[in-house]
Amino acid sequence: MKTIYRKLLFLFLLVPFTVLAQNTLSGTVADKRTGQPIPGVNLNVQGAPNGASTGFDGNFQLSNVRSGNKIVVSFIGYKTQTIDYTGQKTLNVFLEEDANQLKEVLVQVGYGTVKKKDATGSVSQIAAKDFNKGINVTSESLIKGRISGVNITGGGAPGAKADIRIRGGSSLNASNEPLIVIDGLPTSNAVPNGATSILATIDPNDIESFTVLKDASAAAIYGSRAANGVIVITTKKGSKAGMKVSFNSQTGVDTVADTVDVLSADQFRNLVNEKGSAAQKALLGTANTNWQDEIFHTVLTTNNNVSASGALFGKLPVRLSLGNTNNPGILKNTSFERTTASLTMNPVLFDNHLKVDINGNLSFGKNRFQNQGAVIGNAIGFDPTQPVYQTGSRYGGYFEWLEANGNLPLLPGRNPVALLDQTNNSSTSTRKWGNVRLDYNLHFFEDLRAVLELGIDKFDSNGFIDISTESATGYQPNVFSSGNWVNKGGNTHYTDSRQNKNLNAYFNYSKDLGKFKTDVTAGYNYQMFQREGFTTNNIRVPGTEPDVQTDPDINLQSYFGRVNLGYDGRYLLTLNYRRDGTSRFSEKNRWGNFSGAAFAWNISSESFLKDNSALSNLKLRLGYGETGQQDISASYDYLKRVTLGTVNSQYIFGNTIYRVARTEGYNPDIKWEELAEANIGLDYGLFNNRITGSINYFNKKSNDLLAFIAYPDGANMRNQGFSNVGSVKTDGVEFSIESDIIKNDNLNWNLAFNATYIKQEITNLGFTVPGFQGYTTGGIAGGNGNQIQINSVGFAPNTFYVYEQLYDANKRPIQGAYADRNKDGQINTEDRYRLHKAAPDYTFGFVSTLNYKNFDFTMNWRASLGNYVFDNISSDKGYLQAGLRRETDLANVTIDYYNTGFDAETNSNGTQRNYSDYFIKDASFIKLDNLTIGYALGKKILKSAALRFSAGVQNVLTFTKYDGLDPEQFNGIDGNVYPRARTYFFGVNANL
Repeated sequence: MKTIYRKLLFLFLLVPFTVLAQNTLSGTVADKRTGQPIPGVNLNVQGAPNGASTGFDGNFQLSNVRSGNKIVVSFIGYKTQTIDYTGQKTLNVFLEEDANQLKEVLVQVGYGTVKKKDATGSVSQIAAKDFNKGINVTSESLIKGRISGVNITGGGAPGAKADIRIRGGSSLNASNEPLIVIDGLPTSNAVPNGATSILATIDPNDIESFTVLKDASAAAIYGSRAANGVIVITTKKGSKAGMKVSFNSQTGVDTVADTVDVLSADQFRNLVNEKGSAAQKALLGTANTNWQDEIFHTVLTTNNNVSASGALFGKLPVRLSLGNTNNPGILKNTSFERTTASLTMNPVLFDNHLKVDINGNLSFGKNRFQNQGAVIGNAIGFDPTQPVYQTGSRYGGYFEWLEANGNLPLLPGRNPVALLDQTNNSSTSTRKWGNVRLDYNLHFFEDLRAVLELGIDKFDSNGFIDISTESATGYQPNVFSSGNWVNKGGNTHYTDSRQNKNLNAYFNYSKDLGKFKTDVTAGYNYQMFQREGFTTNNIRVPGTEPDVQTDPDINLQSYFGRVNLGYDGRYLLTLNYRRDGTSRFSEKNRWGNFSGAAFAWNISSESFLKDNSALSNLKLRLGYGETGQQDISASYDYLKRVTLGTVNSQYIFGNTIYRVARTEGYNPDIKWEELAEANIGLDYGLFNNRITGSINYFNKKSNDLLAFIAYPDGANMRNQGFSNVGSVKTDGVEFSIESDIIKNDNLNWNLAFNATYIKQEITNLGFTVPGFQGYTTGGIAGGNGNQIQINSVGFAPNTFYVYEQLYDANKRPIQGAYADRNKDGQINTEDRYRLHKAAPDYTFGFVSTLNYKNFDFTMNWRASLGNYVFDNISSDKGYLQAGLRRETDLANVTIDYYNTGFDAETNSNGTQRNYSDYFIKDASFIKLDNLTIGYALGKKILKSAALRFSAGVQNVLTFTKYDGLDPEQFNGIDGNVYPRARTYFFGVNANL
């Protein structure tokens, strides 16, 4: 008995020392095969809240470790290690790659996730470690060129909205934009006046991954919003590891990569002296002004972000991020600035039964815009022999063309520098959005989860457009006072508020029964879109009244369900169904039913391939789905409406003024546009997944297209409007491959390539009359109401509609000489034909990533083949009359005049010179988008922070036959567009 007491006493005295014997463990985690440090590895003490993660240099510090603890080291793509702690001070861990674990990556599929190896639809995911490098001002640039079937065309203006098309879009006039879902919150692509885009409000540093649902079988769970594919964005969250602080800073020098080729001052003088009249020669100035140099400049762009993530009190995963991006435009007096704050909390309660995800985001924007078409167009066309400034000018000291009496004529171009300096078009915006997600695993029935998501997205803006009272554009020719023209300039203020409320409520049942796996989801979605705006109109002009703009509320309600069935991990079946209702359509057409089915066969899991050393993964996918479209600008077009006329339609009886009431046109039969799509895909992996990729063939057809068309006479109270007409067919093939070419102790070289082929054809345009050619579209400068594209049966959407140009023996175009294609002996509109299209046949993306010791080098290439452009700059400003149109003013012409010798806007036979197929040009291109080199310095400078430095160039090179400014034009019309900058950047990343 005494012996027992002595042992108990000894243990009692030992306890305090054991508690106090808590150590701090430091060390490095590296790749077992290459020896390279691995950042972001999680180290946790098993059964305890304390943890840590590695920095850029792979180093870590883990505190409060006691002898006997087990330390779990884990990272995606590597085998997890569990290490016994025996009191050592340092620990070096070498992780081994786990090819099988790569298959366990979760991908978002709408109202849930699925393991990548179990996905049945065409789904692509890009994680943060694979994002495009460089200064990414807007979020979509992170994945530009990286995913087959996804084409992203960004503009040059600061913060400009990018046009995103997944598998070519599906509609003619309804929206072709994909649905964007941010942390479970479906967003609207519509933004308030004074803002740029939804994706421009998000700090790219806060994004963890992009998941793209490309085919209808995968996207059908989103029903009416998913006809153009779905992009699911997941933002970064906190973790249970120790608190980690990251700082990212980038500075870029934005330069003008190229300008439009126009005549120099001396070339223009020679032209006027040779071709001009005496009056025109007398107008020549003595200056040598390069107007494009005057409106463009070199600027600095900065992008900074600081974030802290980890576990508060050792239990609450949290992440706080603050960011600022300042992007002055290369066009003077344009800019985009974004300041963001985001907070996420992800507690797990009730013994891991309740998972709570809370995220809140704030984005403050400051924008300054210009009428870039007018400014750039005038810079291209303004007389280069005239000075920027003129002494004594009553228009702010700027040179302007004047009449003999000193007043401004209406027709000549305006001084582009004056347009920039005398117009202030500025706005501020605030976007507040967030989502609360409650995921409850029922205590009494643990196979069943109840999920509730509540989200709100409120986007407000206010701004003003102030035009100086000395500005030529503020000249008011209809305001006459005391015998003198009065210049009142312009001053307009506006506000715009948009709100999107969302509710998702669904149940998920998951059960494994031996080799059978069942996963069932069923739920309800409610979404409300609201908008209200206000404008003062021009407060300097008497008689203008404020205007309140309130759009009708758009309400979407849906019931949805999905069933995933699997057997032995080899055979997988997914069934989707969604019933959608929209307030945009009448009660009889309000509801649409959309469904999808997909089957996948993991062939590599079969016994006859299971031990195959070369084939790591082989999965065949078959899918079919139906989605819908209701996103049109006419919110309640099915309703009969009576509106009051404008001030120009009033009657006066006695002393009373009566406004006229008029009946508006409407379409009571407008209904859902529907899309059906089939997909066949093959995912593959070779040599322990050292080579991976996929191949997809898809066929989709849109029916009952929502198109904005002209109505026959007498068919409606209006001349044009939305109707359900026709169909479009799309066929395509996607291919992607990624491979580790070299992987050894010092050198890793990874290549990724993707290619997409798309063919679209209009198969039906509904009721037509004899001789109907199609619906023209694609407005161009030059003349009034000219349109260069057409939608016709048997051709691709937006095909160019032109005359066939004839050439002389020297292959120089003959003005007004076109082919008589219908052989009727005359040249008229019946001789126009369809030639090429704006959309490419093929698009390609290529990325090379090279790591040598602490150095890394990345380059991104993109290519486009089969896309054509209408050169509207040359067609509008490349002929003699564009410069010598009047006897009272002059304008410059483009260098293309020397190639054509065209002199007049309208040919002698009455045809428009603009419609010549000479201006349809091959715009295929190869672009080197990005070159980045980085060096991970680790903690060699600062012991408390791991540092990485990077430098590079964006928009590096373009190889193309097109001789215009830029072959990459989304709509196929090269007008007075804001050029894309070439950026030289430097960055530093620090992890504490």
